[in-house]
Amino acid sequence: MGARTKARKRALDVVYEADQRALNTGDALVRTIQAVLAERVLQPGTQTSLPEYSVTIVEGVAARLASIDEALSTYSQGWTLSRMPAVDRALLRVGTWELLYNDEVPDAVAIDEAVELARELSTDDSPTFVNGLLGRLATLKPTLLD
Repeated sequence: MGARTKARKRALDVVYEADQRALNTGDALVRTIQAVLAERVLQPGTQTSLPEYSVTIVEGVAARLASIDEALSTYSQGWTLSRMPAVDRALLRVGTWELLYNDEVPDAVAIDEAVELARELSTDDSPTFVNGLLGRLATLKPTLLD
């Protein structure tokens, strides 16, 4: 597993934990994400510290949460954010941030990494769902960033 892949997984862990603690969206979730990130930087919970790229991802998700959630809600056909499995919701937030707001990561890489995390950590149907939703967002990226 590459360094960026590990960093994505650790970022996913932080976003997921915050989502479970906050039990809602919006400003409360942003504050919870920031609080969990601060805790993980001070006490990583593992022998290795939180990678810098994990911090970048989590800070990016927190800063853009409203627009990320709006895009996910708008384009996830038949699924509200609250109805999605929590792991899928967290990895879609991470994947959407990378896809829309991190120009250093090619779109295909952001999508592939999210799909692999879904395959490893979520339901049997999750990889297809994540691939389809992030693929749709990639197609709409120019209009989403206007």
